Amino acid sequence: MKLKSSYSAREVAGLTGLTGRQLQWWDEARVFPASIAPRKTTQGGFTERRYSPVDVLELLALADLRRRGFENATLKQMMEALRDYFRRRLAETLDDAGELRLLTDNKGLFLRTRQGHVFDLLVDPMQALLGSEVLKLKPVKGKAVRKRAAK
Repeated sequence: MKLKSSYSAREVAGLTGLTGRQLQWWDEARVFPASIAPRKTTQGGFTERRYSPVDVLELLALADLRRRGFENATLKQMMEALRDYFRRRLAETLDDAGELRLLTDNKGLFLRTRQGHVFDLLVDPMQALLGSEVLKLKPVKGKAVRKRAAK
């Protein structure tokens, strides 16, 4: 994938497997707003929404969580908890290089610190879980969907 300064909704849909309508709805519902919002043109139409490379990485992770069965409201709650309680973007939690790591057991969404504390983003993001070592947590990653070969 060639790195660009911004991606159209159509390009993002092709990379993530999300639909253009899903991206539009997420933008309108403030689940995931585009970096460059559509603007009204002098001809009466609108420009297309555009996404940054970091947005694409985050949308890849969100698309993966959608495929795992997480609802839009749950994803919005997770994004708000990351922003409001931890002051982080989703991209900052998608690898082990940062202070925080996003994990899931396919039922809940959790944040683990470098010190090993685990926080439930959907129940009480400010209270570390006790006995979290019994949870079978897997890292959430942002990766492109594989395109099917034409027959």
